[in-house]
Amino acid sequence: MPRTAAPPPTSAPRDRRRTSASVVLRSVLEHGPVARSTIARLTGLSPASVTDYCARFTELGLIRETEVPQRLKGVGRPHVPVDLDDSRFVVGGVHVAVPYTTVALLDLRGRVVVRRELKHRDTDPRGVLTRAAAGLAALLGEVPGSRPLGIGVAVGGWVDRDSGTVVEHPLLGWREVPVRELLGAHTGLPVHVDGHARALVNGERLFGRARGSRSVLHLFVGNVVDAAFATGDEVHHGPRSQAGMITHLPVPGGTEPCGCGRTGCLQVELSERTLVRRARAAGVTDGANPMDVLAAAGAGDPAAAGLLVERARLTGRAAALLLDVLNPESVVVTEVGVLYREDCLRALREAVGTERAAVVAPTSFGASVLAVAGGSVVLDVLYRDPLSASSPTAPAAAPTAAPAAAPALSPELI
Repeated sequence: MPRTAAPPPTSAPRDRRRTSASVVLRSVLEHGPVARSTIARLTGLSPASVTDYCARFTELGLIRETEVPQRLKGVGRPHVPVDLDDSRFVVGGVHVAVPYTTVALLDLRGRVVVRRELKHRDTDPRGVLTRAAAGLAALLGEVPGSRPLGIGVAVGGWVDRDSGTVVEHPLLGWREVPVRELLGAHTGLPVHVDGHARALVNGERLFGRARGSRSVLHLFVGNVVDAAFATGDEVHHGPRSQAGMITHLPVPGGTEPCGCGRTGCLQVELSERTLVRRARAAGVTDGANPMDVLAAAGAGDPAAAGLLVERARLTGRAAALLLDVLNPESVVVTEVGVLYREDCLRALREAVGTERAAVVAPTSFGASVLAVAGGSVVLDVLYRDPLSASSPTAPAAAPTAAPAAAPALSPELI
C-alpha cells in the first residue's frame, strides 16, 4: 500500500491568535477605558490571555493604561483600565472619486485628523496616485510626531481587494490598475485597496451606527452607485471581489438611457452626473457640482429641492429591492441629499416602506465620509490582525513626495 503524505501543517493556532488579538483590541475600542477583567468577561478569553495581549498592545503603542485606577465595589485590588492610545499613530486614507481625490489622515478611532481634496488634472492613474502620495506627505508634515501605519485606498467600480487592483472603473477610464503596487512604490508603506461601499461597511461596523449589528447593507450613491453587504464579521466580496456591482439594477419608472442599451439602470438614474444635468436643464445651476444643487435647495429653490427629493425617493426604491433580497438588520445610505436634508431622508424612508424605515439611516460620517472610506480600508486590516498590522518591522518612514520628474503640486492643492 502506498504511503500517504502527511497532512500540511494547520494554520489554526495562528488564526486563533489573530482572532483573539482582534477581539481584545475591538473590546478596547468599543468599551475603553475598560478593565482587563471586563475584557475577559466580554470576550470569553482567560484573564491571563487578555493580560498578555494588552501587554503586547502596550508595547506596540496601540493602547495605554489610564491614569486613575478603578476599585470595583470598594474592595480588592484596584483595576487599572486600558484605552486606545490615539496619540502615536495615524493611517492614510485615499478616496478616488471621478472629479477629485480625497487624501486624509485618521487616528485609530477612525476620526479624521486632517484632509484635502485634490482636483484631477486628468484621470491617468499614475498621475492621480502620484499626486495622492504627495498629498499624504504634505498632510504628515502637518502632524509632526505621528507615525503612519499604512494607507487605505477606496475606489468605486470593480476593485479586487486581494490583488490591490482596480479591475475596471469606466468613469475614470481605469482598467487593471495595480493601485497597491503604484502607491506602495511612492510611499514605502503597506497599502490596502477596496471598493468604497465595502470600505464604508467596515467603517460603520467599527466606528459608526452599525456597530453591533449582525448584518449591514451599505448603499453608496455618487457618480458611481454600488452596494456592500456584511453579515457577522465579514463583508461579502465574491469571486475577485465583484460583489456589490448594482450598476444595472433596473429602477421602476426609470427613464435614463444606459450605455448597456437598456433604460432605467440604477447608476444612470441616480448618478450625480444625471442630477446636475437635470439641475442645469431646470435652471438651478450652470455647473457640474452636486453641492451647488444642495446649496440652491438650501437657499429655497423649489426645483433644486424637488430634484434632490426625487433622487432620494429612487434611492429608497433601490434600497427596498436590496432589503427584499438580503434582509439586513441595518441599512446605511451615503447620498448627498439624504446626508444633509430631512425631506430627502423622509422620502428615502417612505420609499423603503414604513415597516422597515427605522432600519435605514444616513452614513455616520457626514461630510468626512470619503476620507473615512479610505482610512477604513486600512483600519479594518488593523483591527482584524493588530499584531501583524502594527508590527515594528513595518516601514516607519513617511510617504515621500512625488519624484522630481512628476508635475509639482500647486500650493492650493496641498
